[in-house]
Amino acid sequence: MLVEKNVPLQAFNTFRIVAKAHALARITSEADVQALLADPTWGPSPMFVLGGGSNIVLTGDVKPLVLKVEVPGRRLVAETDKHWVVEAGAGEAWHDFVTWTLDQGYPGLENMALIPGTVGAAPVQNVGAYGVELQDRFESLDAIDLQTGQVFTLNAAQCAFGYRDSVFKHASKADGDSHQALGLKDRALILRVRFALPKAWKPVLGYADLERKMADTGVTQPTARQIYEWVCEVRRAKLPDPNVIGNAGSFFKNPTVTPEQCADIIAREPRVVHYPLHDGSVKLAAGWLIDACGWKGKSVGNAGVYEKQALVLVKSRIAKTK
Repeated sequence: MLVEKNVPLQAFNTFRIVAKAHALARITSEADVQALLADPTWGPSPMFVLGGGSNIVLTGDVKPLVLKVEVPGRRLVAETDKHWVVEAGAGEAWHDFVTWTLDQGYPGLENMALIPGTVGAAPVQNVGAYGVELQDRFESLDAIDLQTGQVFTLNAAQCAFGYRDSVFKHASKADGDSHQALGLKDRALILRVRFALPKAWKPVLGYADLERKMADTGVTQPTARQIYEWVCEVRRAKLPDPNVIGNAGSFFKNPTVTPEQCADIIAREPRVVHYPLHDGSVKLAAGWLIDACGWKGKSVGNAGVYEKQALVLVKSRIAKTK
């Protein structure tokens, strides 16, 4: 198993921060991980899993062994009366995979087009956009234990998905080797992810940006491909291309409050953008809140808030000065 030394990481993080990995191994299968764990030099070493680098801010050189996830593959693995079950390797680019599913005639992921990062990182964040989250289409995943080398499979319940949350973002709080009830932060590397895409597909609309597209085009019953194209157009207009402007993507989570708290906020600020949720709570639009505080387009040091979308952190050269 080849381990590279002193590897530049600027191309591996979307903020384009200049840093290097003291050591880096490219992971294309579980066998690569198992070989590292069996190696007397690397097995005992701390490890740092790196996907597309779109949700990290490097603060310096990375001393742990970097596991650069490059597991390939896209395929249809099963078909039922209701679903196509498709699988992608964790190293596949998320947007390329979404595009591939539509090219194959498997709709369901189109609302999440152009989300940066890799397929393997998507369950960690439970990524989502325009009314659809990964958990809505998720079937199962394979991962490998970074301590034991054991490969295991998790279903949706075992992943404990929440709003931009999963079992992979929480550390273990119990002893034992079960992967069902424990936190898996820094413990597991995702290898493959499977999605159940509906044959009885229905468009997920209702967001203002998509409603404007329907009004502008006169299309009231859009296809999955049309929604995909609309989402791409909206995201390209609002969000910076990391190949042009270094950025960390949508960095902030929308806060949730109780109906009583929301009513209190509306009484003081009637314009606040908010959305009722199925559990009775209310989601506030973080981008609107940041903008209302006057931070859209401002910068501090080398980082700033993007002038076109307050959720996005960027390199400060394109943000306005304070």
